Amino acid sequence: MARPDGVDIDSLRTRITALAEKVAAAMGMEVILVEIKVGSGRSIVRTFVDQPGGISLGDCERFSRRFSVVLDVEDWIPFSYILEVSSPGLDRPLVKEKDFERFAGKTARVRTRVPLEGQRNFKGKLLGVFEGRVGLEIGAGRKIEIGVADIEKANLVFEN
Repeated sequence: MARPDGVDIDSLRTRITALAEKVAAAMGMEVILVEIKVGSGRSIVRTFVDQPGGISLGDCERFSRRFSVVLDVEDWIPFSYILEVSSPGLDRPLVKEKDFERFAGKTARVRTRVPLEGQRNFKGKLLGVFEGRVGLEIGAGRKIEIGVADIEKANLVFEN
């Protein structure tokens, strides 16, 4: 996706994600997702981080301070932005294959890039990943497989 000023947001997100992952790894954290929301005023660079045992507000603040300095030094973002750092929360985004494996047995919402069996939105129990395909039980023993590359968005569903 390119902005009117020619900035390729997808390429920028890839570069920023790689940079965030280096900073996070040095701090014993993991980057879950980097989003760039472009607005008419200031844009938002939102980074979700986590670590074994969970992440606190203080951990997010420490990551934000370090990552902000690195972003300023690299100076890759050619527009005004606000850096937001957050925990993934109860409705944690699922992005990488290992996310779908880690949360097998949990309920998730999955939106596909193109319709599958006439629909794009699914909710069901994660069954894991098999040869690059996410298994999802969507009711009464009905199971589907969705290619990881075919998933537009996925997240856990909080159930109490």
